[in-house]
Amino acid sequence: MITRIDFNILDAIHSASNPILDVLFSVITKLGDGGIFWIILAVFLFFFKKTRGCSAVMITALVFGLILGNGILKNLIARPRPFVQDPVLTNFLLIPPPDGFSCPSGHTLASFEGAVSVFLFNKKWGTGALVLAALIGFSRLYLYVHFPTDVLLGALLGTGIAILSYFIYKKLLEKHITDKFAI
Repeated sequence: MITRIDFNILDAIHSASNPILDVLFSVITKLGDGGIFWIILAVFLFFFKKTRGCSAVMITALVFGLILGNGILKNLIARPRPFVQDPVLTNFLLIPPPDGFSCPSGHTLASFEGAVSVFLFNKKWGTGALVLAALIGFSRLYLYVHFPTDVLLGALLGTGIAILSYFIYKKLLEKHITDKFAI
C-alpha cells in the first residue's frame, strides 16, 4: 500500500518535469553525493574557533548517519529503488542509476544532519541550510531514485542524529574541543 502511494506521489512530481527543472535538480542532487557538500562545510567550519563546535557536531552526525543509515538500516530494510521495482522508470532517469538499496535516502540523511547541525548553532544560516537540505531530498524524488518515504525517513533520522550529536557535544565535548584546538 505504501509503495503505491509512493509511486503516485513520484508520478505527480514527474508530471511537472521540464528541461529547466531537469538540469536544476540534477545539479542540486550532486551536492548530496557522498555527503560531500556537508563534509566540505564541516571541514571549513573547523578552521574558525567560533564555528568549531558546529563542525564537531556535523562531523559526529555524519559519521553516526553513515553507520546507522547507510551501514545498518539500508541493508536491514533492503528496499529496492523505484526504478528497480518498476523498470519502465529507467527511461526517465536523468542521472546514472545509483547502486544499493533505497531506504533511507543517504543524500537526505546527510543533508539534514548537516543542515540541522548548522541551524542549532546559527538560525539564520541554518534556515538556508535547511532549504538546501529539503531541495536535495526533493531532487531524489524528482529524479526517480527514491520513494517519498525514503526521503522522509532520511530527513527524520538526519534531524534526530544531528540533535543527538548536538546534545553529546554540549554535555561531553564542548569545553574539550574549544580548548584543545584553540588557534
